[in-house]
Amino acid sequence: MVVTVQTDLYGIGKRVKASELTLGPQRCSPSPQSTSTAVLFQVALQDCGNSLQMTPNFLVYSTNLTYAPAPRNVPIIRMNGAKVLIQCFYPRNGNVSSKAIKPTWVPFSSTISAEDRLAFSLRLMTDDWSSPRASNLFQLGDIFHIEASINIANHAPMTIYADSCVATVTPDVNSNPRYEIINQNGCLVDGKLDDSSSAFRSPRPQPDKLQFSVDAFRFTTSDSAVIYITCNLRAAATTQVPDPMNKACSFSKSANSWSPLQGPSNICSCCDTGNCVSVPGQSRRLGPYFSGSRWNQKREAVHVTKMEEEEHSLATIGPILVVVPEQTKTQAVKQELEGKTLELWELLALGSLGLVLLAACIAVIATKLAKRKQYISTIQK
Repeated sequence: MVVTVQTDLYGIGKRVKASELTLGPQRCSPSPQSTSTAVLFQVALQDCGNSLQMTPNFLVYSTNLTYAPAPRNVPIIRMNGAKVLIQCFYPRNGNVSSKAIKPTWVPFSSTISAEDRLAFSLRLMTDDWSSPRASNLFQLGDIFHIEASINIANHAPMTIYADSCVATVTPDVNSNPRYEIINQNGCLVDGKLDDSSSAFRSPRPQPDKLQFSVDAFRFTTSDSAVIYITCNLRAAATTQVPDPMNKACSFSKSANSWSPLQGPSNICSCCDTGNCVSVPGQSRRLGPYFSGSRWNQKREAVHVTKMEEEEHSLATIGPILVVVPEQTKTQAVKQELEGKTLELWELLALGSLGLVLLAACIAVIATKLAKRKQYISTIQK
């Protein structure tokens, strides 16, 4: 038996690791001939705990392919585990192979913070970035398209930065579990994970907008499908030159290095060393700043400095609902079952009414027959 599995198992551009795939109840490992794009299993029909059934026309060997995402040193997951039934049908005069199983996918709202002259906004966008996304429902495998922006109104032009972003299961940014998406003043650290393609969108659409994508995820330590993303946003003067404190850095897996959205590449080197401190001549230190526990439906702007050329604020997106495919079908199945239950009760009610009417008719007929028999008997006497 030869089973070939595409590493893009779900057809969404996310490759799984060969070590996370096994075959059969005995969890046989892939063949060494596997490649980066295809995982190969070469086993005998009776190996790996495969089962055999005989039908009048076929011999059917059954097994299953199991995908179990390996736990990582982060509290989130981005891919669902899966178990796919595989059957090989062998007619008495030949054999056929089963067709490949192609999983299907079914493919929120934002809040705004304002203080004084600047309004900070964090919102989810559609896949083409053309407009705000209306729904807050996602599946693992989808992508959050996030846009941070400022409404400068009559203010002088400003450039927006996301110094840090954290995900939680409640609006309280200090709650646990929590997961850092951006830290160190603009390092999109989530993009370093093997199963992540998270990155800032290049080029900037304009200085007062910053866009980045994050692969949808859920927390492994929580049963909740809800997450909130809170970002520490900062507006700086457009004359500010990109530096380790004013940057938006994405990690490139192909180059195995950090790449800035703007400015020289060396401004991102501190994303690995963790020393993104103020450069000489600057009197500020803007690190991640999260405080308070009520960030849903209202935002409280936080000024880290009184300098006129800079303002600082927190903004939250949420709740975002991230579900597995089975959950999206639950409501429809429930409604269908409820409908079938109602139909059954209607049939039972109609059947019961029919029996009552039949019994009444029989009783009337029996009474009339009894009276008639009594009448005939009286006449004969």
